[in-house]
Amino acid sequence: MDNKPKALLFMMLGALAFTAMSVLVKLAGPVPVFEKVFFRNLVSMLVALVVVLKQHRRPLGSWKHQPYLMGRSLSGLVGVIAFFYAIDHLHLVDAEMLNKISPFFVMVFAALFLGEGITTRKIVSLCIAFGGAVLVIKPRFDVTVLPALIGLSSAMLAGSAYSFLRALKTREKPETVVFHFSFVSVVVMIPLMLPVFVMPDAATLAVLVGIGVMAALGQFSLTYAYRYAPASEVSILLYVIVLFSAVAGLVFFDEIPDIFSVLGGVLIIAAAWITYRVPAGAKSNRGT
Repeated sequence: MDNKPKALLFMMLGALAFTAMSVLVKLAGPVPVFEKVFFRNLVSMLVALVVVLKQHRRPLGSWKHQPYLMGRSLSGLVGVIAFFYAIDHLHLVDAEMLNKISPFFVMVFAALFLGEGITTRKIVSLCIAFGGAVLVIKPRFDVTVLPALIGLSSAMLAGSAYSFLRALKTREKPETVVFHFSFVSVVVMIPLMLPVFVMPDAATLAVLVGIGVMAALGQFSLTYAYRYAPASEVSILLYVIVLFSAVAGLVFFDEIPDIFSVLGGVLIIAAAWITYRVPAGAKSNRGT
């Protein structure tokens, strides 16, 4: 196989795995969010530890890189908590659509803190994406809007985490970053999880372990996808999660998105298309 078909295959596999993870999060039902997040990261931590030790690397990375690593781990952790909360309280596809605004937050954070340029096209796509988010959130002046706002915050926190990842690109290996994030998440979750811990039965335990397995499969699938092709060429495919989530929400939970969510999803995907695929100008046929 050529490299690009391999990348596309891994992107689709990653999208399916993350959709399955979200379905399992919702199926876990009354299990507290902290417990779900614990299991989500426990499996990834064990897998990453094996990889790091096999390559004879320091699991937690260099001491001088800890500010970046901790920034990535803590912002990523709070983002996952917010995302899981949104999954529990929103339609599955709405939670996924709000979370998929994270690349647009990366644009903002990268421009503010990493000195990366932001083009007119990126500003336009950012405005379109937030217009889509407003349609999904459907702002109201009452507490019913809170889960949607928390879902949006998960995207902002994920964007922050990805910005730290960019800063770590030349400092630490990916497996070290994954282990650091998973380890910090497990350690932080233990004291938060224990006071509200719910002892799972066999079926629920299988679902919780499945959350971790699907998260690990999704993460490694994306890692291989980006190894085989530039992110600018394949990242747009990750938005197929929105379609997968809409189907999964209908099949498993009888969820039907309203017209505002549908229009919002169209705008968010259109913004992603503008960012990744529309040519920047006459001299180039590649997106920025």
